[in-house]
Amino acid sequence: MSRRQSRRVRQGTVYASLGMLLVVAVIVSAMVGQITISPTEVIGTFLRGIGIDTAWGPQSPQHEATLWAIRFPRVVMGIVVGASLAVAGAIMQAVFGNPLAEPGVVGVSSGAAVGASVSIVFGLTAWGAWTTPVFAFASALITTFFVYYFSRSGGKSEVVTLLLTGIAVNAFTGAAVAFLTFMGSAASREQIIFWQFGSLNGSRWGQAGIVAVGCAVGIVGALLVARQLDLLSLGDNSARHLGVDVERLRFIGIVLTVTLVGVSVAFVGIIAFVGLVVPHMMRMIQGPSHRSLIISSALGGAVLLVIADVAARTVIPFADLPIGVLTSIIGGPYFFYLLRRARRSAGGWA
Repeated sequence: MSRRQSRRVRQGTVYASLGMLLVVAVIVSAMVGQITISPTEVIGTFLRGIGIDTAWGPQSPQHEATLWAIRFPRVVMGIVVGASLAVAGAIMQAVFGNPLAEPGVVGVSSGAAVGASVSIVFGLTAWGAWTTPVFAFASALITTFFVYYFSRSGGKSEVVTLLLTGIAVNAFTGAAVAFLTFMGSAASREQIIFWQFGSLNGSRWGQAGIVAVGCAVGIVGALLVARQLDLLSLGDNSARHLGVDVERLRFIGIVLTVTLVGVSVAFVGIIAFVGLVVPHMMRMIQGPSHRSLIISSALGGAVLLVIADVAARTVIPFADLPIGVLTSIIGGPYFFYLLRRARRSAGGWA
């Protein structure tokens, strides 16, 4: 077997394994809750919903209504948000040339938090229940392009300047959110704090559909520039010599990131570390090729978030933990491991 064939077999194995894990996670997620529903009911309800007649129908109309109105939308939201955050992380790591980069460095999440906080504190209702997501996405978009614009010099954006500008803007937006939290009512503070931790609770089909569109656009766009991202990993100068418009590619990467992350956090709040942990794990498993990395990251991100959501609903009985808390519990130690590993490879630690 040639080296290329071996790589394809390994990639196919990774895709198949992640796909099976996702199917199992989806079934389990639809089963658990205050009402326990059997796996055959879950599968039968889904098959009947898409027009395939089966004897595995729900035992009661209440179970069917629970699945279609509450659990299936939540599962779909978990899939598309997890995939979006993971793919955005893979793009950011390619753009920055650093496996420790993640989408938050360009201010997407913190910018969204400012918009959401403004909407919550001032009780804005211009678009009804969609007001907070609209403000969050618009604020994320404005913040990200502000970071990009002020990191440019001489028509180019340097990675270090982009990173430092993002850190400064994140500090400012963090202070703005803290000020708005202080100024708001007790109910507003609770909403802001819960939004910042992230949750899939209350997801609806319309919301999941919008996030799915953003996810699809971002993933397709990332796949279209995957070859150029491979060349960018050789360094800016080498990529330019090979015909890559580095500045244009970096701008496209940031646009794709704000699309993927902005739409996601607008509806579910901030969910940390998915964009850092998943791409890095997939890169360790199957190598650095960005086309396969994007696909496996999308699957891995979906698996991670669906599983984390199951844990969020079951760790504490009759409580729905913010999912961002669980991803941070997983991601924080893993980030420390990455730092330690990087230092060891550089000879910094014995």
